[in-house]
This record gives sequence, C-alpha cells and structure tokens, in this order.
Amino acid sequence: MFQALLPARCLLPRCRPPRCPPLCPAPRRGLRAAGPAGPGRLSPWRRAAVAAAAAGAAGAAWLYLREEKERRRRARRRAELRALALGQGDFRLLDQAGRPRRKADFRGQWVLLYFGFTHCPDVCPEELEKLSRAVALLEREPGLPPVQPLFITVDPERDDVAAVGRYVRDFHPRLLGLTGSPEEVRAAGGAYRVYASPGPKDEDGDYIVDHTVLIYLLGPDGLFLDYYGRGKTADQIARSVRRHMETYEPLLD
Repeated sequence: MFQALLPARCLLPRCRPPRCPPLCPAPRRGLRAAGPAGPGRLSPWRRAAVAAAAAGAAGAAWLYLREEKERRRRARRRAELRALALGQGDFRLLDQAGRPRRKADFRGQWVLLYFGFTHCPDVCPEELEKLSRAVALLEREPGLPPVQPLFITVDPERDDVAAVGRYVRDFHPRLLGLTGSPEEVRAAGGAYRVYASPGPKDEDGDYIVDHTVLIYLLGPDGLFLDYYGRGKTADQIARSVRRHMETYEPLLD
C-alpha cells in the first residue's frame, strides 16, 4: 500500500556506476624503467667505450695540431737564422803547405776558427793555445765527431804561406793555417764580421794589427753557431761545443 503512494522514480532499483580497474601511476619524467638494452639503445659499458674513443680521437687531433704548429715554428726559425747567419758564401785561401783551400772543404765538419796574425805578441798565442786545449779535451770523449782547428790571418802582407806554416807548428798538430791576398783575406773575415786594422809602423817597420778577438764555432753546414771571448776557458769552450753537437739542427738543406 505504501509503495503505491511513492513516486515511480523512487521504485526503480539504484544502479551504481561500474568500477574501473585501478590505473598504473605514470612514470616520472627523467626516469626510465630498468631493463635490458633493446634495439638502438647502448649499454652503459658501450657508452663508456664510445666516450673513451671520442676522447682519444680528440686528444690525438690536439697532439697532431700541436706538433704541426711546432714544426712550422721551427721551420720559420730556421729560415730566419739562415737569413741572418754569419759565414755564408765561400772563401779561397792557401794553407801552410801552399794547397788551395775553400770553405766548402770543411762542410760536414765542426770547426773552431780564430782570426789573428803571426806577429801578435801575446793575445793570439794565448787564444790559439786555449783553442788547441779545447780541441784536445773534445778528442778525449769517445763518440764525438772530430773538431777541426783553423787559423786565418788578418795580416796577409807579412803572413805568407811560409810564415803561417812556422807559426801553426807551435799549437795543435791538426791546426790549419790559411792566408791569401789582401782581398781574399778581407773577404774571408768579412763573412764573419771580423774587424782588422793595422796600426802605425815603428822605426823597424813593425806594426800591430787591431782585430776582433773571438773563437768562432762553425757547424757542419759551415755557418756560425757560437763564439767565445777571452774570458772563456778551454773547458767552458769544450762543454759548449759538446752541447751544440747534442742539439744541432742544420740551417742549410
């Protein structure tokens, strides 16, 4: 009886909405589920190998560029030194035996060269004695190339072949003495910027030649490498020559 008094909508059974299965939470950004590497995906050790290979290639490229830059720098330096080098050109003189000698005859040899004159009272004999001792010190060291001692006069008017021959006998047994005409001697000295000026003559016609007092070191290419003044000892000269031999790079091709 009471159901007849209720509205029709109250008599219908209540329907509940169907339940949906629970949703899986969405993965957070930046995180990937762990699992085996699939196609197109590198494993960690492979990624490390690729990174190491890339780093190695970059390092090799950097080393190559650095070496190439250093090679070009050395080439430019050699060109500059070649342009400024003393001792370029040639000379034609006579040795103490009267044999013609050219600078080209000494190519391939290390040379210690001194310019002086046979009438020099003290400086030239002292410097030639020091040069001879330096050569003797170097001769005691096995494995070093020989050094040729060389004397060129700056007084060709008095220092003929015979005078030079008598003079060089007092020094190293391999010392070569060279002389020539005034023009030839000036040309040889000018190549090394040697200053030489005869002084006034005394009543006996004797005179002193004011000149550069240096021992020159020439490399196997015939060019100037170093010089040694009066303050250098024979031992210091020998040590310097040895260092040059160890680090030598020719300036001429």
